Amino acid sequence: MPSGVPRNAEGFRWDHLFIVDVVSPGARVLDLGCGRGTLLKMLMDRKKVRGTGIEIVEDKVYDAVAKGVTVYHGDFNEGLGYYPDGSFDYVILSQTLQEAKETVTVLNEALRVGRYVVASFPNFGHWRARWQLLVKGRAPVTESLPYQWYDTPNVHSLTIKDFRIFTREQGIRIVREFFVGVRRPLRWWPNLRAAYGVFLLEKSTG
Repeated sequence: MPSGVPRNAEGFRWDHLFIVDVVSPGARVLDLGCGRGTLLKMLMDRKKVRGTGIEIVEDKVYDAVAKGVTVYHGDFNEGLGYYPDGSFDYVILSQTLQEAKETVTVLNEALRVGRYVVASFPNFGHWRARWQLLVKGRAPVTESLPYQWYDTPNVHSLTIKDFRIFTREQGIRIVREFFVGVRRPLRWWPNLRAAYGVFLLEKSTG
């Protein structure tokens, strides 16, 4: 996980705080690519959720379990098929959506097993990334995109605008959205200014 994810004065990630805010107390939560279990632990402590994570990196699984978090060692791209419909209230893809091999399949499966999906990702449309492509002619490396092209875990490069169009085309409704700049939350011109976007999603009924 990029170390440059913006945090508040207390050291908490802004995207994590938004997710904790939108998740209902006592909810059933599945965190896909849960890392070291930091977000799930926050949700358990603050919202008393019944949380489960899936993580493929073994040492991260050990760290999460040490926090008291239930984590299954495996690939979330494949693990969703084992859960029945409506198993969870929320399925979380926190900074992992861009790493999903089959984005449409993963989101559809997440919305099958969960009532809501919380998805967040780095915005490749951020002005610093655009500037590096335009002026230097190279794949961007920024605080929110800290990897070189040859070692990045990101399978897809998407912008805020891309994702809004994608959800509309897939019949997915955006319930709430939250944007984080390089240092703090923001509201205006997110496709240009946001380093990260966070979206609360559900199946469209229309």
